Amino acid sequence: MVDVTDHELVPEHEILDEEVLEEVLGEYDIDRTDLPKIKRLDPAIPDGAEVGDVVKVTRDSRTTDRAVVYRLVVE
Repeated sequence: MVDVTDHELVPEHEILDEEVLEEVLGEYDIDRTDLPKIKRLDPAIPDGAEVGDVVKVTRDSRTTDRAVVYRLVVE
C-alpha cells in the first residue's frame, strides 16, 4: 500500500499540543470549533489524530514561501 504522507505534493501535517493550540487560538481570538475541519480518516493526517485534535498544515506558497493553516479533526 502507498503511504500518501510521503508524497511530495502532500503538505506537512502535525498534531498540535494543547499549549501551542491555546497560543494560536488566543492569537486569533477564536474557539477550537471556529477552525476549518478535516476528516479523521483523511489519509494525509498523522497517525494517532483523534476527533477534537487540531492539525497544523504547512504548505509551500508562491507568495509567502510557507503557508500555515489549522484544521480541527472531525468524524
